[in-house]
Amino acid sequence: MDQMISPVYIFATHTEAENAIRTLSRSGFDVKKLSLIGKGYHSEEQPVGFYTAGDRIKVWGTRGAFWGAIWGLLVGPAIFLMPGIGLVAMAGPLVAMLVGALEGAVAVGSVSALGAALTQSGLPYDQIIKFEAALKVDKYVLMVHGTAAEVEHARSVLSESVATT
Repeated sequence: MDQMISPVYIFATHTEAENAIRTLSRSGFDVKKLSLIGKGYHSEEQPVGFYTAGDRIKVWGTRGAFWGAIWGLLVGPAIFLMPGIGLVAMAGPLVAMLVGALEGAVAVGSVSALGAALTQSGLPYDQIIKFEAALKVDKYVLMVHGTAAEVEHARSVLSESVATT
């Protein structure tokens, strides 16, 4: 397969990230080839929770509707407590990479398990540090997986988005 380095986009808000995913979906991009990572919670007076219902993860709290919608679109929903970052919600192919890194006790320099998973996708170290820093300040990271043609299609669709790369 003609695999290339997965481009990563950073969004300041969950609304921006969700709009990007929906835009890609409307353009015909296979959303199962997207990974989204974000904290998905903030200190608040309302309870926040995640639980399983059959093969789906249910969420409640301020970001519950957002993560519920995202987990309905993307594959492999998961929640991890990441040292230095906090509780992180994610979905997409990156979940399997992270689980593999955790199970294999992969360590790459001074990056976290998430950084090790990102390394497996071919991202350079400086980009990994940038994306981990974005997560620490409550931004959302969208990663595109696929062939060169698929990645280029996504890049073209997202060229007008408010994301930083």
